Amino acid sequence: MDLLVIEKVKQAQTILKELNLDAWLVFVRETSAMKDPALPLIYGEHDLTWPSVLLITAGKGSYAILGRYEAVTAQNLGAYDKVIAYDQDIKESLQEVLLSIQPQNIAVNISEDDVLADGLSHGMYLTLHKLLEGINFQDRITSSINLISALRGRKTKTEVERVKNAILEAQIILNKTIDFAQPGMSESQIAHYTQDLVLENKLDFAWTPSNCPIVDAGPNADVGHNAPSTRILQRGQILHFDFGVKKDLYCSDIQRVVYFLAENESEAPAPVVEAFKIVRKAIQNAFEVIKPGMMGVDVDAVARKTILDAGYKEYMHATGHQVGRIAHDGGCLLGPAWPRYGKTPFLKIEVGQIFTLELGINLDEYGYVGLEEDILITETGAEYLIDPQVELIIK
Repeated sequence: MDLLVIEKVKQAQTILKELNLDAWLVFVRETSAMKDPALPLIYGEHDLTWPSVLLITAGKGSYAILGRYEAVTAQNLGAYDKVIAYDQDIKESLQEVLLSIQPQNIAVNISEDDVLADGLSHGMYLTLHKLLEGINFQDRITSSINLISALRGRKTKTEVERVKNAILEAQIILNKTIDFAQPGMSESQIAHYTQDLVLENKLDFAWTPSNCPIVDAGPNADVGHNAPSTRILQRGQILHFDFGVKKDLYCSDIQRVVYFLAENESEAPAPVVEAFKIVRKAIQNAFEVIKPGMMGVDVDAVARKTILDAGYKEYMHATGHQVGRIAHDGGCLLGPAWPRYGKTPFLKIEVGQIFTLELGINLDEYGYVGLEEDILITETGAEYLIDPQVELIIK
């Protein structure tokens, strides 16, 4: 039995009822080549080969309709009330189940705004319509975006503990890396040390290893989702990290910042201290205002205003994203009303969601002052999942 999958299937049934949806139909094939992002939540780390349907309903049970050679795996999950195996064509079995439960609406994984709710390929969408021919259920199809947003976002107790453990592991590794880093080292040298620690601790990377961690040394660093370079860290410069690990299938995502004193300095220069203070203030302001029921765009506005009111340039990204099975876990975004984010900044914040709070200030003479913290949404607000960086680290 997979207890976490059982938890998430039951949670999906509850969310379906809340959203007045009758059924959620996940249609996949050859998932080793193209995996629907929602599949691990409701089927674990297993693949499906032939055209397969996982059908979860609001009050009429859950069904796994799949190829005969994968029926035992589905049974062993313990999450589905009925496992139906077929040999030649899924159509008859699928239609029989749908006719028996008569859903008036069927959520499928199509979305213009959230990649994690858009796992049904165009080809499979067309195939699904053909499978529904004869029972005329095609016009009952709707997007599962709100369902998946809630299912991914509302972390169970097990999921929260796994994310928290991943954050703790990332912080321990960064602490060791910060002790290791010295002027004269390249970004790549520092990153390789971090990566070696990940592997030694039998952890996975929260995103592609080519830029996990992101390491930015000094004022000319290419801040963003870039691989560490041969750029050399020097005294009188900032060293910035963006890093996360995956542990027990769940991710962390944090940023930390260090200043290396110049030869003639006994403390960090005023521009660095002030920038750190404002970045920290913006994150704390967002932390203090965030609560269930708000839209992400409103939390973003609070943090963004803090930076702009202090006279710094606007950061050109969202203030925060959700963290879970992947580092960018979809759903509600703490972001501005920019076209590239679609409707995600206007989704409601919910209890149990885990968000980053991340932003920074680029100082032309010193480098990038950036912080990122991971928070859990509670009934009344939020809590930090580990102690945030509240003081500038100086070496």
